[in-house]
Amino acid sequence: MTAADLSRVDVPLADLIARVDALTVLRRARMTAGLLAEDRHQCDPADAIFAQLPCPHPELCSTSADYPGFDAWITQQQTLNTAARRTR
Repeated sequence: MTAADLSRVDVPLADLIARVDALTVLRRARMTAGLLAEDRHQCDPADAIFAQLPCPHPELCSTSADYPGFDAWITQQQTLNTAARRTR
């Protein structure tokens, strides 16, 4: 890199501070927009309806009898997972 190259990328400190301040404002605006979107999602009036969808049809829900041995297998997997996390 030459002195000429540096002169093209070198900016006064005031400009750099202004750019950082602008990026900070943009980041805060995006964070605020994201939090507001999440709040709107949490207050979605259709969530309660969606949560009740499987309830009217218990005959269509699977049970332990549909998957013999699964309970023992999932218990074993959880035990292995717990043991692996404790050794880290």
